Amino acid sequence: MSYTTKIKNEILNIEGSKSELIAELSGFIRNNGELAQNMLRLTTENTAIVNRLVLMLENLYESKVEVETKENLNFSKNKLYVLIIKENLMMILKDIGYFDESQNYLGSPPEYIVGANEEIRSYLRGVFLCQGSINDPKTSRYHMELLISKPEEAVFVQKLLNIFDLNAKILTRDKGYMIYIKEAEKISDYLKILGASNAVMYFENVRIYRDKKNQTNRLNNCEQANINKVVDAASNQLKQIGIIKEYMAIELLDDKTKEALEYRIKYPEASLKELSEIISLETGKKITKSGLNHRFRKVKELAEKLSKTRL
Repeated sequence: MSYTTKIKNEILNIEGSKSELIAELSGFIRNNGELAQNMLRLTTENTAIVNRLVLMLENLYESKVEVETKENLNFSKNKLYVLIIKENLMMILKDIGYFDESQNYLGSPPEYIVGANEEIRSYLRGVFLCQGSINDPKTSRYHMELLISKPEEAVFVQKLLNIFDLNAKILTRDKGYMIYIKEAEKISDYLKILGASNAVMYFENVRIYRDKKNQTNRLNNCEQANINKVVDAASNQLKQIGIIKEYMAIELLDDKTKEALEYRIKYPEASLKELSEIISLETGKKITKSGLNHRFRKVKELAEKLSKTRL
């Protein structure tokens, strides 16, 4: 079972007031319904959604619903369930804000459908049940999307989402519009809005694990970069010492710089900090990393001067 299906099955168990159920039904029908020949068709692969819709329509409008099955053409093994609504159809469509009193289609539902936060949440649940998907955070990138066919509805749903500061955005697609959220924190908030508490717990646990793993990888990369930096610096210093030895010019250095040179040869893999601590311990004379770096600058300057004489 996919992560999206688990979320949908969880929110299908949420009970609500009459106004909340009407809002949920409105969100579903406006984004899934196909109206023709005085009947409304709703389509889904999910049997739990079928059961919820049948109960809602019977309880709210005393409307008997016919359920048919047909083959799914979207490369899915699941059959499609088609709910056919004929009884009290005009009353239903007016009540959910699909039509006005003159049976004109409404680009967005009336304010009373989404008049309070709980009704907005219910409407968004209805939209998600028919058009939503969320990637499993364990196996893919963070991504939530809703596929909406009508432009007015897409803008309306985006505004509802952004009432909750979800930073939802819209992209135009060949067959409509995709509303999406990519920020992990916002997707988690969206799941809370839908009322999918179990899905939130799973999502947050995976997110925490991924964040820690990424942090560990960054630290490891940083540590490796520091090691590479130390190795490169020591390697360059040894090359410079090799040039000075080749020209038998060690005597051109002062005693402290000669001492640094000898310790670099003795400890070729030590960092400057480690080398300064070793020299301080073995000689009893305190030398800082900065002071040691100053001595190796003299080594570098002499090696560069000697190299120029080759040209």
